[in-house]
Amino acid sequence: MHQAASLQFERVVNEFARWLAVPENERSPAPAWWWGPAIAVRDAHQPMPRAWSRTLGLDDGSTFAGGGSLLLALFEKQTSLPWPDDFPRKVESEAAESRELHPQPSDDSAFQP
Repeated sequence: MHQAASLQFERVVNEFARWLAVPENERSPAPAWWWGPAIAVRDAHQPMPRAWSRTLGLDDGSTFAGGGSLLLALFEKQTSLPWPDDFPRKVESEAAESRELHPQPSDDSAFQP
C-alpha cells in the first residue's frame, strides 16, 4: 500500500476517534472527506496497526480493507453531510442564519470582468 494512503487513513482513524467520543445525539453525520481514504484502502488486505483496529472497533489483525469498509458503511443510510464547522459535533445555528458558500479569491468566478 502506498505510504500516502496509509497516512490519510491514519488521519481518518484519529478523526473517527474524536467523532465517536461525541454523544450520538450531538454527533455530526460522517464527513464526506472520509470517502477518499476509505476507498483508497479497499483493496489493501494487509493488517492495520492494532491501535487503529481497536479505535475502529475491529478485531486485532483486521485489514485496511476492513477498516475502509466500516467507514463506507457509515454513509449507507446517511442523508446529509456536515459542514466542516459541524464536525465532530453538530453546531446549533439560528434558523434564519444562512450558510452560503461565498467565492474565494482562488475561485475564477470571484473576479467578474
